[in-house]
Amino acid sequence: MAQDPSKNNKHGHIVMIPFMAHGHLIPFLALAKHILQRTNNNFTITIATTPLNIQYLRSALSSSSSSTTIHDHLQLSELPFNGIQHGLPPNIENTEKLPLTSIIKLFNASTSLDDPLRSLILKITEEEGHPPLCVISDVFLGWVTNVAKSCGTKNISFSTCGAYGTLAYISIWTHFPHRKTDSEEFWTPGFPENYRFKRSHMHRMIRLADGNDDWSKFFPPQIALSMKSDGWICYTIEELEPFALDLLRKYLNLPVWSVCPLQIKDSNSKQRAGKVSGIALEECIEWLNSKDQSSVLYISFGSQNTISASQMMALAEGLEKSGKPFIWVIRPPFGYDMNGEFGAQWLPEGFEERMKESKRGLLVHKWGPQLEILSHSSTGAFLSHCGQNSMLESLSYGVPIIGWPLAAEQAYNAKMLEEELGVGVILTATVESVISGEEVKNVIETVMDQGGKGKEMKAKAKEIAVLMREATTENGEVKGSSLRSLDDFITTILSSKSL
Repeated sequence: MAQDPSKNNKHGHIVMIPFMAHGHLIPFLALAKHILQRTNNNFTITIATTPLNIQYLRSALSSSSSSTTIHDHLQLSELPFNGIQHGLPPNIENTEKLPLTSIIKLFNASTSLDDPLRSLILKITEEEGHPPLCVISDVFLGWVTNVAKSCGTKNISFSTCGAYGTLAYISIWTHFPHRKTDSEEFWTPGFPENYRFKRSHMHRMIRLADGNDDWSKFFPPQIALSMKSDGWICYTIEELEPFALDLLRKYLNLPVWSVCPLQIKDSNSKQRAGKVSGIALEECIEWLNSKDQSSVLYISFGSQNTISASQMMALAEGLEKSGKPFIWVIRPPFGYDMNGEFGAQWLPEGFEERMKESKRGLLVHKWGPQLEILSHSSTGAFLSHCGQNSMLESLSYGVPIIGWPLAAEQAYNAKMLEEELGVGVILTATVESVISGEEVKNVIETVMDQGGKGKEMKAKAKEIAVLMREATTENGEVKGSSLRSLDDFITTILSSKSL
């Protein structure tokens, strides 16, 4: 049984290096704070990333409710970065302002952080007389494994996905199983023979990947390097994905620690996103307070995604037909500047005015206070892209999910929500699908039905919310699974034995 790491007075240094995207920076920052809290600040943690991402992290920390002591032990270190040399626009160091088709340039550019990271680790080694205890790196930054080992320390890969999404993602990029069949459904190594994934739910870049394109030249070798690390941390809890965690551990043949995001419990949306909401929080809460319990549909596609213009029109038509109250965090459609101004031509004529006058719909432009919306008793379902952060936030408040996966591991998350957990229904997938307002209406009514399937999904989502709270709670000698897992990780890296 793992010792209580808070009682271990041995000081250590951990270096963290996330991929440059908000959906990755947020979990890394949460994990760093979580480790410091669990060890009574017996560690120094340095998060290393590019200058503009350091600014974002610094802003998030300045508005955080964490103690001053934690901030004293959490350092931010800039790694020099010149994106222009890699074909990126000036002052772009994050996926946020990049179209999806250009994000591969940022992935490739991330390898240029090799030498700066090595210099940072060697500097820490010289100053402290020994190497850091370990380097925790993003699973997409497999090259860090070689840097860590060359500097005499261990490397831990951190997957900001859940176990199911992680296994599906790395297996498909490693084996390209969909290229070996003409069928819509296919099996991928690591899963039981009866598991099938759908080609139509996958983003175009992976459907067409054949080993010669830029995407498949980057991912397989980086994944292979991450699989040579000394262990993995997975952004989930044991009770949520026991089967998938077992499969992932067998596939990797490495220790896998499941750690649930702490920021769900102790942050607000402004801190989490580092963004200013498109609506005043008070106005949003007042609107929610005027609605019946579990009656509101919340719609958001995350910080990096949007849907096509035709899909946006169909979604609006379906919302109006359903008669359900909703909050929609809305941005310009795919193919336009997602961070630009929103045009009325992308919605049915007079739609926004009708929704405002009837007080049935609240359209929030660009950013919304997601955690506050999901935690409100009036929120009954979440139409989501099924990114890991959004998925866990929704489940932590017992809110079932209508899945509309768009990229990355989102299709696998949506599949797990529907088939494994019974708390979600997939409406459609990718920006290429054709969908009607009637289909949207039907799915909304199914998930938000106060009886039947909707009632079952809500009950299951509430059960998961309880499990998530228990996983991150400590009562006397009884520790939740996420805390036990994190304690075991800390004890392991502190021990002299090899992982």
